Amino acid sequence: MAAYVISEVEMRDASAFEAYRTLAAKTIEQYGGRYIVRGGNAEVVEGGPPPNAIVIVEFPTMARLRQWYASAEYAEALEHRRTALERRLLFVEGVPPS
Repeated sequence: MAAYVISEVEMRDASAFEAYRTLAAKTIEQYGGRYIVRGGNAEVVEGGPPPNAIVIVEFPTMARLRQWYASAEYAEALEHRRTALERRLLFVEGVPPS
């Protein structure tokens, strides 16, 4: 069953953000992930404050998503993330195929 990383992102440093984004994209692909949403316009229809940039990445399984997040390859990107951006990060399981 597919699993998703959902991030709400606020950029803090443009050059660190670009370094993070480049490294993260390579590792996502390496672990079988693909971007579903990557910072497009988001509109609040009900509730809460306006969203920051939204990123959604799909992985084939939750196990593969967790392997990616804990990987040495992604660790390098995380070093840039600390200065690049603030984020809220969620891991969500998809719906089983019917």
